[in-house]
Amino acid sequence: MAAAPESADGSKGGGLIGWIDQRFPLTKMWKEQVAEYYAPKNFNFWYYFGSLALLILVNQLVTGIFLTMNYKPSSAEAFSSVEYIMRDVDWGWLIRYMHSTGASAFFIVIYLHMFRALLYGSHRKPRELIWIFGCLIFLLLMAEGFMGYVLPWGNMSYWGAQVIVSLFGSLPYIGGALVEWIRGDYYIADATLNRFFALHVAALPLALVFLVIAHLMALHEVGSNNPDGIEIHDHKDAKGHPLDGIPFHPYYTVKDLVGVAGFLLLFCGVIFFAPTFGGLFLESPNFEPANALQTPPHIAPVWYFTPFYAMLRAVPSFAGTQVWGVLVMGASIVVLFFVPWLDRSPLFADALVHETRQREAGAGKGHRTCLKAGY
Repeated sequence: MAAAPESADGSKGGGLIGWIDQRFPLTKMWKEQVAEYYAPKNFNFWYYFGSLALLILVNQLVTGIFLTMNYKPSSAEAFSSVEYIMRDVDWGWLIRYMHSTGASAFFIVIYLHMFRALLYGSHRKPRELIWIFGCLIFLLLMAEGFMGYVLPWGNMSYWGAQVIVSLFGSLPYIGGALVEWIRGDYYIADATLNRFFALHVAALPLALVFLVIAHLMALHEVGSNNPDGIEIHDHKDAKGHPLDGIPFHPYYTVKDLVGVAGFLLLFCGVIFFAPTFGGLFLESPNFEPANALQTPPHIAPVWYFTPFYAMLRAVPSFAGTQVWGVLVMGASIVVLFFVPWLDRSPLFADALVHETRQREAGAGKGHRTCLKAGY
């Protein structure tokens, strides 16, 4: 029997895949984005964290959907609904711990991913837009993390929300109205919980998924950076394939699967043996219902907001307000968006090329000296 004709993009004309390809560019997208997407040959350990961030995002979305099925966004029922999930819903404890541990794992991976970008100059030209999309993702993650932290409606959640929201009140002129608008009431109450729930489960995840897609599209447009900083698309073979690159699939899909396996071992270890992680991932006061009349002994944000809390504590109050501390916190985030233009340090690749040329020049000079000496 004759084989199904192959189209120009490499898809088969027959079968289910061929039927789909005639109506949707499935095979073409697979080839362009994965199978024939060339990445540098010298990716190392630091390049695991991009794929791990995508894995955790899927984990958060899926577990969040299941948690939403039994959670009640009401100040009277929120805490008891979380207890119901933990105690009475089949596998509810596992889903909740996957979500809470995933939140901390997300920030660990994102911080390491951003560190790698700064380490290897992935924010430099022509990848400025990739960095900006990444900073927007980080900003949304902070908002998502804060609002998700409030939803269990434990005592630390309540007072943490009280402290964080009240910081906006330190802004001159608009502070009071802004705080009231965020809370939806004169104090942290049912209206606050409802709007935080709506933003946490609907608005912010949609924006986050859109930004992740834009981040990946921008990455595939200009290509990935590498530890040496060499642009692989500058040197291609006769077929147009980068000489310093290899196809993403199967080489890096297999490499990423190794990273995923290692990450899951650690992730599952925390979930099953230390889900609270000594109070860093889930604080003990948050296992008590919210109480507006009893503050926890120490009100502090969850660990991934600690740098910003430290900035707030380090800046002295001004005229009885923390306005300067709030401005410093805001500036520490805003400055990230300008890093591609603030960083004027030479690229590692430029120094490598310069060093190579010096060595070649030195070798050539030594060779000429030997020839003159008669060797």
